[in-house]
Amino acid sequence: MRGDVLDYYLSQGYYRMHQDLFTCRFLPVNDNLYTVHWLRLVLPEVEFGSEQRRLLRINERFTTTIRPFQLTAELEALYAQYRSSITFDAPETVEAFMLAGATHNVFNSEVLEVRDGDQLIAAGIFDSGTRTMAGIMNFYHPSYRKHSLGKYLMLLKIKHALAKQNTHYYPGYLVHNYPKFDYKLFPCVAATEVFDCTSGLWLPFSWDTVAAQSAQIIADLPNEYFDEFE
Repeated sequence: MRGDVLDYYLSQGYYRMHQDLFTCRFLPVNDNLYTVHWLRLVLPEVEFGSEQRRLLRINERFTTTIRPFQLTAELEALYAQYRSSITFDAPETVEAFMLAGATHNVFNSEVLEVRDGDQLIAAGIFDSGTRTMAGIMNFYHPSYRKHSLGKYLMLLKIKHALAKQNTHYYPGYLVHNYPKFDYKLFPCVAATEVFDCTSGLWLPFSWDTVAAQSAQIIADLPNEYFDEFE
């Protein structure tokens, strides 16, 4: 996929799933239906605060490298350890998440690896467009949970995007009244925008804006759409 094409679709609220692009407005969880809100960071406006700088500082003893994404046994082993420690649903393997049986990756993907000595302790996969970056997948060794490596990988990706003079970083979506995804606001709330799927515009992030968007999305649906959730 050409970089400018990825840039465009990200700007329209689309995102990568396996080897395709998709978008959605809802996340069903058990018997509830929640609204989805896509996020991006305006990179020239990003400023790390004390919490972000502290996380970068306490993890600076680890070594980091960036390489083109290639599926390896080492990545799969780390992901298996990560998956065994989490309490939410996740794909069984990195291959299932990224490729889903495909033999060729159509995206320009790279992996940011974090090591403690020779041990791989965290990995963050991202896709690059011409002027944008999309964070796709983060996972880490459960023994290093206190180091907040998922958030740390987000900061490292953003620093890399800034070094490339990218304009935007796309972390995916959060969900109204479902805080599992709120960590995506960690890098810099002030530089974060939320996509308005009704107007096609990106708006400065606030919880009031998300609440108003959620109410509008639900109001636009016919009542029978919610029958199966009652």
